[in-house]
Amino acid sequence: MATIHLIEGPVGAGKSTYAGKLSLAVGAPHLNLDEWMVTLFSPDRPDEGFMDWYLETKNRCIQQIWDVTIEILSHDIDVILELGLVQAADRARFYERVDGTDLDLAVYVLDTPVDVRRERVRERNRKQSGTFKMEVSDEVFEMANAFWEDPTEAEVRDRGIEVVGAV
Repeated sequence: MATIHLIEGPVGAGKSTYAGKLSLAVGAPHLNLDEWMVTLFSPDRPDEGFMDWYLETKNRCIQQIWDVTIEILSHDIDVILELGLVQAADRARFYERVDGTDLDLAVYVLDTPVDVRRERVRERNRKQSGTFKMEVSDEVFEMANAFWEDPTEAEVRDRGIEVVGAV
């Protein structure tokens, strides 16, 4: 049976780099929320009320990615998902969705020190190449970093999460 490979971690942890390597290793497509959001919704980003807009748009996008994921899996092809499930409640909702199926799930959480991640994001902003999807200011980095919730020991144990060191 095909497997969903879920990759999560805080901003700048190396998720896209890791996903690219995993994609090559297992021969699976990589569906990245940031790519979908930038392509489909960035032109519509409001100047005010950004967080409400972002959360609603993100949820719609994740639903569409889920629908595409199910279609790919139905052909017995693994899928690599990078969904920005930064809070435990977001991950729990995703786990419940998977638990309601007979699908296999492998979860990877990237653990990279904050100073390495901050500099990585600054460098990515400067070069605007590689895994660059959008400019992430220091202010946005700090906000996104504050939203990240590390998985608990119970989540790691119960979900068999593979914690991956700095990528």
